[in-house]
Amino acid sequence: MANIVESAGIVLSIRRYKERDYLVKIFLKDYGKLMFFVRGSKRPNQRLAAVIQPFTIAHFIVQLNSQGLSFIRDASQVEPLTHIQQDIFKNAYGTYICGLVDASMEDRIPAPGLYNQLAIGLELLDQGLDGQVIMNIFEVKLLYQFGVMPELRGCVICYRQDGRFDYSSRLHGLLCPEHFDRDDYRLQADPRAVHFIRQFAQLNIEKLRRISVSDEVKGEMQRVIDTIYEELVGVHLKSKTFIQQMQDWGQLLQEKND
Repeated sequence: MANIVESAGIVLSIRRYKERDYLVKIFLKDYGKLMFFVRGSKRPNQRLAAVIQPFTIAHFIVQLNSQGLSFIRDASQVEPLTHIQQDIFKNAYGTYICGLVDASMEDRIPAPGLYNQLAIGLELLDQGLDGQVIMNIFEVKLLYQFGVMPELRGCVICYRQDGRFDYSSRLHGLLCPEHFDRDDYRLQADPRAVHFIRQFAQLNIEKLRRISVSDEVKGEMQRVIDTIYEELVGVHLKSKTFIQQMQDWGQLLQEKND
């Protein structure tokens, strides 16, 4: 049975199907993520060609089929995030963020709150906010979506919520200095990095306007977050590997210029 519905949506990804056609994954605010079949989108007169590009936000009219693929009927209020589409660095971060959101969701399950966060996060990335910071915010916030949530509010032993903390893989949460001895193999993370991660867990991304984090602290944040994902989530996306390679290239170029 097919239903014609309208909803705001974000194009997450696109891949070729046969010679001329495409499969397009769209996160609809009111209906969750679905795969859509688009025929002949390479033709110059195809009116949907621009709408189905990744990092496009639009109001879609779609035909939802209860089984199999669905179809796009029309789109309006089209907002392509052109800086993400055209900049290799922004594109890499955006691809990973969308891929992570995709991996955290089941098909056809509405998630309007997550949709709003993704739309705002991509717009901030498009406007020029630090790509790694936006990525880290989503990595932290999506832990709950993946069904895991290490204790990031305070010490996992005494529940203290002020002062400095370190992360314990064994206890899946933070330790205050008084309880560092509970895990001899705690991460020895920079307290500043742990502070930002704690803030990201509680952050209302709608209120984020600018944020400045040093490269040193960003490196530490990534180390802690990667440890959590490796141990608790187990999701490995190719786009994350590309970001790591991209960061290595940037560091090599900087060292060469210095």
